[in-house]
Amino acid sequence: MTTPTRQDALRLDRDDPIGWLRNEFVIDDPELIYLDGNSLGRLPRRTEAALGRLIRDEWGNDLIAGWDRWVDLPRSVGELLAREFLGAEQGEVVVADSTSVNLYRLSSAALGARPDRRVVLAVAEEFPTDRYILEGLAADRGLEVRFLESDPVEGLGVGRLADALRAAEDAGGVAVVVLSHLNYRSGALESMPEMTAEVHAAGALMVWDCSHSIGSVPIDLGASGADLAVGCTYKYMNGGPGAPAFLYVRRSLQGTLSQPVWGWFGQRDQFAMGPRYDPVDDIGRFLVGTPPVPGLVGIRESASLLAEAGIGALRAKGIALTELAITLADDWLGPHGFMVGSPRDSARRGSHVSLRHPDAWQISQAARAAKVVGDFRAPDSLRLGFAPAYTRFVDVWDALDRLRAVVATGDHLRYDGALGRVT
Repeated sequence: MTTPTRQDALRLDRDDPIGWLRNEFVIDDPELIYLDGNSLGRLPRRTEAALGRLIRDEWGNDLIAGWDRWVDLPRSVGELLAREFLGAEQGEVVVADSTSVNLYRLSSAALGARPDRRVVLAVAEEFPTDRYILEGLAADRGLEVRFLESDPVEGLGVGRLADALRAAEDAGGVAVVVLSHLNYRSGALESMPEMTAEVHAAGALMVWDCSHSIGSVPIDLGASGADLAVGCTYKYMNGGPGAPAFLYVRRSLQGTLSQPVWGWFGQRDQFAMGPRYDPVDDIGRFLVGTPPVPGLVGIRESASLLAEAGIGALRAKGIALTELAITLADDWLGPHGFMVGSPRDSARRGSHVSLRHPDAWQISQAARAAKVVGDFRAPDSLRLGFAPAYTRFVDVWDALDRLRAVVATGDHLRYDGALGRVT
């Protein structure tokens, strides 16, 4: 196969049905190739305008009367995410707090619903906060956390999960399984329906972390049978730094699960200020305190923008962008010691690609100096996020070309990998 040319990339951009989206984002430096949208997405122009109105008009002029609109934002923004990006029903998603806090609360609630079971399952290569939260919950309850080994490129897979569920039967059975839908290092996409079915067959509850999949791949929590899910909104969803996360609770579980943080936003007849906690029976019982209004406005604006393109179109472009990146990496970077650290099957891959190299940290620093912003993930991965909303095909071509130049000239060797400084 002939290596794609820059003209090929420009032609793909001309034919891109959602190419118009790029103009909806703030891009002040056209020379900067930003490939870290899987950590923090770009700022949508309409979000900039909406936050200005919020601060100047709603807070500035309306003052406390603004709460007549703001109080319902956790639910209304949750409905938007449920409808457009999560495959959930009305009344199953709210947006509040951080991913870590939401994961703690939902995992605790799930453990409380399986009090006679003794094992929690997660992946050894799971995102750190997920692992730490599960270890803390297990320590408090005298439970055992089993961290499963997964393939560093392809992920866990259904077979390994099924084996672990069976192996735990002798230890009292699995209570809860917590897995990332999309691996934060390699971009490996797990099969939500198949894995959820295995967990249910074992009598356990399933919690999905969708932080790296929401906004990049279609999610169908309802059809998959998922019990609980969490995910952040500042990556592909472009909600802004520290934007609150979503949490999902299947409707049939909402009236029976008891979450550990009891707050007045989950209380029945909230403004009666009653003496005892009496939670509502719906998704509202998973709310706690005063919602972060600016973050919710940011998510509302960005999610509405992305919904105009549609998750199907975003997914199709994400596949095409990563396919181009892998082709160029094979042709240009393979001879320089790089290995593709993401699944090659596009159906098993999200919208970022990991390139593995012994000098990945040094290369990531030299790439930034060349105006290619990706990120490094220990021990040896240069992670490049191709957010389809604003990344062009020519950006992919130019980024890989600049990376090729960095390693060909040895420019990355100026960076001391141990000390993290230029030498």
